[in-house]
Amino acid sequence: MLDRMIKSSANYLQPLLALSRPAKRAIALGVDVLLCVLSVWLAFYLRLDEWVSKEQVLMPSLVSVALALPLFVVSGLYRAIFRYSGLPAMLTMARALLIYGSVFAAVFTFWGVEGVPRSVGLIQPILLFIAVGASRAAVRLLLGDVYLKRLSQAAIPKALIYGAGSAGRQLAAALSNSLEIRPLGFLDDDQQLQGQEINGLPIFNPADLNEILTRVKATQVLLAMPSASRTRRNQIIASLAQNHLAVRTLPGLGDIATGKVTLSDLRELDIHDLLGREPVKPNGLLLNLNTNSKTVLVTGAGGSIGSELCRQILKTKPRQLLLLEMSEFALYQIHQELQSMVSGEAIENSENSENSENSENSENSENLFRSTLVENTASGEAIEIVPLLASVCDEVRMHEIMDTWKPHTVYHAAAYKHVPLVEHNPAEGVRNNVWGTRVCAEAAARNGVRNFVLISTDKAVRPTNIMGATKRLAEMVLQALSELNPAVTAQGGRAPTARTVFSMVRFGNVLGSSGSVVPLFREQIKNGGPVTITHPEITRYFMTIPEAAQLVIQAGAMGTGGDVFVLDMGQPVRIMDLARRMVELKGLQVKNDENPDGDIELVITGLRPGEKLYEELLIGDNPRPTQHARIMKAHEQFLHWPQLEEKLNALNIAVGVNDVPAIRSLLAQVVTDYQGAGAVVDWVHLAMERQANAIDAG
Repeated sequence: MLDRMIKSSANYLQPLLALSRPAKRAIALGVDVLLCVLSVWLAFYLRLDEWVSKEQVLMPSLVSVALALPLFVVSGLYRAIFRYSGLPAMLTMARALLIYGSVFAAVFTFWGVEGVPRSVGLIQPILLFIAVGASRAAVRLLLGDVYLKRLSQAAIPKALIYGAGSAGRQLAAALSNSLEIRPLGFLDDDQQLQGQEINGLPIFNPADLNEILTRVKATQVLLAMPSASRTRRNQIIASLAQNHLAVRTLPGLGDIATGKVTLSDLRELDIHDLLGREPVKPNGLLLNLNTNSKTVLVTGAGGSIGSELCRQILKTKPRQLLLLEMSEFALYQIHQELQSMVSGEAIENSENSENSENSENSENSENLFRSTLVENTASGEAIEIVPLLASVCDEVRMHEIMDTWKPHTVYHAAAYKHVPLVEHNPAEGVRNNVWGTRVCAEAAARNGVRNFVLISTDKAVRPTNIMGATKRLAEMVLQALSELNPAVTAQGGRAPTARTVFSMVRFGNVLGSSGSVVPLFREQIKNGGPVTITHPEITRYFMTIPEAAQLVIQAGAMGTGGDVFVLDMGQPVRIMDLARRMVELKGLQVKNDENPDGDIELVITGLRPGEKLYEELLIGDNPRPTQHARIMKAHEQFLHWPQLEEKLNALNIAVGVNDVPAIRSLLAQVVTDYQGAGAVVDWVHLAMERQANAIDAG
């Protein structure tokens, strides 16, 4: 009951907190004067059992006021902030009233004043003590609660909701009792709605945002337009950029499964929402052709692209999905996730496996490390998910896996792709990217794999780094093997197997992948900067991971042999502009010479070894369209298998002894336009040079 009274009175008491300190003290003095008079009057009533005239109480009231106020002032009662008054303040008040009561009783009880009963001299100080104490307690209870409420409201981020449609209204309702975000109103382009209110929240014209912000002090905009196109969202974000507002958004309508918008649906507006083109609906025939009801193997299944390929393939209901990964932790993660996707049930904790590690008959251990059958409740079909620990460079292991399961399609995503790391570890880059591709491709051909799709990169085009050169050489391996048609026979002297269709899909950066600048920039902004950029003019192509994975699957379904598919990446993005936009999306400002008081500084660090200013997707100028609007096809020059095999064997010898100059020279001989410019930066090579120099110097 008391709590409800406090809450109901909060709105009426808010103006008191806005008053100046002198005004508040004047009110306190006035209240105490009133309490002095009322306590005298009540004392007369208690003594005489009747209300007396104001003339009878005038003189004792004046004495009470004359005694009480100076004592309260001297004691410091009016310096205390009443809503924070605690035990010390109450003790101070008690001492002041004890002195007051002694003097007041001496005048009216012991000395006596005509017309004033002597007992009034004792009753009135007691009543005044109760009244003054109660007034202070009430102020602490009421105003303290109101003040804390004001503080909590002030601390809650204030937001405007962009979009007064169904999603916007549901979002406002969800936020009405939230302590996380306080909605202040709507922004909507519909002129018929502007100037109206929805549940007490005004609807503003977005064109008047500058003037609106001077009144409502919002720090965020919540984009409640899940059905808006990416182009429209870009226009809205651009219009908000100059106001330095953090932007959060609702996912698309398809992602709001419940049909009702909740606070948990809100997410940070990521750069994913702004880059690239409008996504094209996948071609269902191409998406299912090489995966539905088939055995599919994904190498590098725990990586950024590999894991997304697994997710997309799983949606097409394969018969078996083989997850091949060298990293135990990455394999464990993607295996658990895919099991949960299909079964909808939690996977048993790995602790069960650890506890039964030494038991050969442990059921939990078998469940975790043997192939796992999970029931797809929607279709009633059993999908087998097989987690396989293996290196793509291990010939015996790869042939064993291919021979056991005879996959219909292999998506080869396993690769080292971080440019600086591969530049500093070139032998391992060549071994994994080139030799690993050759091993997997030959194993696929010998074991009757119908389709083999290599995940390539735009850095393979006119490469300036070892990573790009190795990926181009991996493409050439598949092109040369495809030309044999088939030249690799099955094991055991059996007749040649059906021809394996080798193809490769080349695209640029995917947002959020390991090594991508987007998660790096996000972390740097979170830590307060600076954001590091290697060159002010550097550009890159970008695509979302799900879109890239879907296009890879569809491109692979169109392969006829030796095809180089190139994904339409849209327009290249200037990394400097990307960094600036990511800063602005957080409601922050870039710190530079024009704006020295900004929040985040952009720092140029210089190009890293092997890094290009811009990327290309085609070596030649002869791309041909395919049946998919976002996929092009090119037939590019390559070495025939006898010549290429000779170079590969020489390269393998150089890798075996970590002869980096020889590795770079051989790559330059095979890969068109690769020059291998710059000094050797291999860590082992540099360390050996320093040791040799130290020995010579000694």
